[in-house]
Amino acid sequence: MAVLATGPGKGGGLLEKPVIEKVTPGRESEFDLKKSRKTAPPYRVILHNDNYNKREYVVQVLMKVIPGMTLDNAVNIMQEAHYNGLSVVIICAQADAEDHCMQLRGNGLLSSIEPASGGC
Repeated sequence: MAVLATGPGKGGGLLEKPVIEKVTPGRESEFDLKKSRKTAPPYRVILHNDNYNKREYVVQVLMKVIPGMTLDNAVNIMQEAHYNGLSVVIICAQADAEDHCMQLRGNGLLSSIEPASGGC
């Protein structure tokens, strides 16, 4: 739509209707917001048995690295790994699982992560 501007002065001209953006800059669509709110799939941090570390040391590292780890839980995890070859230490978000795994490895323990989906 064009509006003809006339009036006193030097001639008239055409004014074009301004275009108004209906999208707020930097805002995602409602679909993207809902998608980003989905929780990341959980991951298992797994402790593997080794023939190098003493059981007491494994318990100490578990309590140091894993937030909220109690002595009883650490002992149970260590024993399960010792007798069964591996034990699930914690189930958490992928980024946290990667961090815990690296901290366990940094303290000389064998650990890995895997998705917790399926058979969880």
